[in-house]
Amino acid sequence: MGQSNIHESAVAQVMGAAPYLDDLPELQGTLYAAPILSTVAHGTLHGVDASAALNMPGVRGVVLAADIPGDPILAAFGHDEPIFALDKVWHVGQVIGLVVADSVMGARRAARKVQLDITPLPAILDTRTAIAQQSFVLPPVHVQRGDADAGLARATHRLQGSMEVGGQEHFYLEGQIAYVIPAEQNQWIVHSSTQHPGEVQEWVAHALGIGAHAVTVQCRRMGGGFGGKETQAGHLAVWSALATRKFGCPIKLRLDRDDDFMVTGKRHPFDYQWDVGFDDQGLITGLKLEMAAHCGFSADLSGPVADRAIFHADNAYFLSDVSITSYRCKLNTQSHTAFRGFGGPQGVIVIEAIMGDIARTLGLDALEVRRRNYYDADATSPRAVTHYQMRVEDNLLRPMTQKLEQSAQYQKRLQAIEAWNANNDILQRGIALTPVKFGISFTATLFNQAGALVHVYTDGSVQVNHGGTEMGQGLNTKVAQIVADELGVPLHQVQVTASDTSKVPNASATAASSGTDLNGRAAQYAARTVRQNLAAFVAGLDGCGAGAVTFSGGRVHTPKGARDFNTVVKEAYANRIQLWSDGFYRTPKIHYDKTTLTGRPFYYFAYGMACTEVAIDTLTGEARVLAVDVLYDAGKSINPAIDIGQVEGGFVQGMGWLTTEQLVWSDKGVLTTHAPSTYKIPATGDIPAHFKVTLYEEPNFEDNVGGSKAVGEPPFMLAISVYEALRHAIGCARDKQGKHGVVQLRAPATAEHILQALQR
Repeated sequence: MGQSNIHESAVAQVMGAAPYLDDLPELQGTLYAAPILSTVAHGTLHGVDASAALNMPGVRGVVLAADIPGDPILAAFGHDEPIFALDKVWHVGQVIGLVVADSVMGARRAARKVQLDITPLPAILDTRTAIAQQSFVLPPVHVQRGDADAGLARATHRLQGSMEVGGQEHFYLEGQIAYVIPAEQNQWIVHSSTQHPGEVQEWVAHALGIGAHAVTVQCRRMGGGFGGKETQAGHLAVWSALATRKFGCPIKLRLDRDDDFMVTGKRHPFDYQWDVGFDDQGLITGLKLEMAAHCGFSADLSGPVADRAIFHADNAYFLSDVSITSYRCKLNTQSHTAFRGFGGPQGVIVIEAIMGDIARTLGLDALEVRRRNYYDADATSPRAVTHYQMRVEDNLLRPMTQKLEQSAQYQKRLQAIEAWNANNDILQRGIALTPVKFGISFTATLFNQAGALVHVYTDGSVQVNHGGTEMGQGLNTKVAQIVADELGVPLHQVQVTASDTSKVPNASATAASSGTDLNGRAAQYAARTVRQNLAAFVAGLDGCGAGAVTFSGGRVHTPKGARDFNTVVKEAYANRIQLWSDGFYRTPKIHYDKTTLTGRPFYYFAYGMACTEVAIDTLTGEARVLAVDVLYDAGKSINPAIDIGQVEGGFVQGMGWLTTEQLVWSDKGVLTTHAPSTYKIPATGDIPAHFKVTLYEEPNFEDNVGGSKAVGEPPFMLAISVYEALRHAIGCARDKQGKHGVVQLRAPATAEHILQALQR
C-alpha cells in the first residue's frame, strides 16, 4: 500500500485483451432481444400489436407482461415500477416488452414495427406543476435546526434567490447489457454489467418467482458505471431472464446508445428557492431552502439521493438557524437514479451559489465569505455540528484552504484577473476557490457491510474474491495491494477474480465511494485470518510466540530466521492448516433517524479544495477553463496514481455537468438530447492547459483501511469551482454594464445560458 502500482487490467485493456460482457463467447443457440418502447409520455395502454414484427425474417417472438411468472413489479425499494408496462405508460421510452430474434439488428428493426394502442393522458413535465398537483414519488421531507425565521429577521442583510441545475447522462463507454444463460434444474447464470450483482440476483429471482439461490450473477468488469449501473442494470437482467425462460435458450440484450438514453435514468435535475440572512462580513444567520428533485416516474433511489442532498446542503459551512424542505417530484420522464455524488453535488452547489451571491452583494472576495462561514476546527465547539446533528471531528478546511490559496497563488491571480478585465471588454476572466466536505458511507445504513474470500494455494499464489465490482476505478488493484501487504507477498502473487454472487452473497453495491473502504477491509480481515493460521504454525516450529512471526518481502520471519512464504504454505498444507478464509466488515459508529434525518450517517468526511480560472467571450457566451489547481484529502493513499486519476476524472465529469451536458425534454416528454450528436460530454480539448492535482497527506482520523480515504465521488464536486469562476467572470462583465446584482446562471453554463446571464 502507498505505492502507485499499475491498474491490474491496464495492460490487457490497452491490448484489447480484457473482455467486457459483449466480448464473452456466446453459446450456440443464443438469441437477441430489443426493447419495445412507449412513444407517449403518459397514457392508457390498451394493447400491443406485434404482427408486423412477427412476420419479419428471423423474429422468434415477443415477451410482454403476461410472460412474467413472478411479481410484475420490480423488487426495488419503492415497489412502484413495473417490469413491463401494464395498463399505463409513464414516460416516452418506457419498456413495454421485448422482441426476440436471431440477430441484434433484426430484433431492433422488428421492435420498431410493433404497434401500440395508447390513449394519451395529461403529462407532468416540470417540478412546479408536480408540487402544485402534489405529484410525488415519496412524501416531502423537512429538516431544521434552530429558528430560521428568527435568524432571517435579525439579519443585517437578506437575499432571496432561485436556481435550476440540470441532470446528467452517465454516458459510460460500455452501455447497458445483460446475457442470461439457462442452467440445469431451473437455475440461471446472469452476466450483467452491474455495480450491484446482489440486487440483480434478487430482482431476477423475484421476477422469475424462484429462490435467489437458483440465480448466479457474475461481473468481471464494466466499461464505466458512475451510478448508472447500480439499479438500472437490473432492468436489463430481468428482461433478458424473462426472455430466456420463455424461449429456453441464452438471450443477450444490449441497448444501443439512443435507446440507452431514452430508457435509463439520469442524475436528478434540481430546482431551488432560498431566503438567506447574513451580516456585514457575510456570516449566515438564517437560511430557508427549498429543493425540488425531478425524480421521474418512480422512486428508484430518489429517496436516498434527495436525503444526501439535504445532508450536503451545508457543504463546509455551519448553519446556525436553517430550514430545508425537500420535494421528491413525480414527473413523466425516465426514473432518475444514482450518479457519482448521489445527491451530494445537488446539495453542495446551492450553498456555494448562495456564498457567491452573498459575496457579490457585499462586494467582498467570495473566498473570505466562504472562510468566514467554515465549521470551527475545534470539534467541541457548538459551531462544529452539522444541521443533522453530526459533529465534524476531522476538520481540514482551514489548513487545506490556506495551502491551496498559497500554492495556487490565488490572491495574486485575483489581482491579475481584475487588471485584465479592466483593460479588456470582450474576453472576461473569473476565478474561484471552493471547498468540498463530503460524507463517506451509504445513506442507507444497511449497505455499509462487505464480505470477501481469500484463498492461498499450495504454490503460494493468492486468489481474492470480494463483493465489489470493478468499473475502471481501480478497486481490484487496491484490494490486491491490501491483501499483498497483509500476507507480505509481492503484488503479482495476488489475483482478484470476478464479482460472483455464488462466492460472496448479499454484497452491497459498489457505490457511495465506499468500494475500497468496505471490500478492502473485508479482504484484509480474510487475509489476516490466513496469516494468523500460518503464524501459529511457524511459531510452533520455531518455539516462539505467534506475535513474533512477521511477513514481508515474500518471507516469513521469526527470531530464529526466515523462510520463503511459498515453502511455509506447502508445509502448512501438509500439516492440515487452513489456507483460506472469509472476511466480513461493517462500518462502525454510523446511525441516524430516517424520520428526522438526524444522527451520524457518515463514518468520516473527505475534503477537497479547487481553484479554477476561466475566460468567457461576452459576445458569444463561449467559455473555456484555463487553469485548475486541486488539493484533495485522500488520507494515506493506498495508490496515489489511481487516486490522482480519480480526482482528475471526477473533476472533468463534474465540469461537464456544469458546462456542456444539457438534457432537454420536449413539451411532449421526449428526450431530444439522446445521442452524441446532441449531447456534449467533455473531450480532450476541454481539459485545461494547467491541471495540477496534489494529494493532502494526512492519515484518516478514523480507523479506515490503511489510513486511507475515499476518492470516487468527492472530487466531482470540486468542479463547482468552475461554475463559480464563470459567475465571477460574468459578474465582472455585468459591472461594466452597470448591472451590480447577483449573477443568475442556469446550470449547465452553456454558451446560451452564459449570454442570458450577461443580459439579465
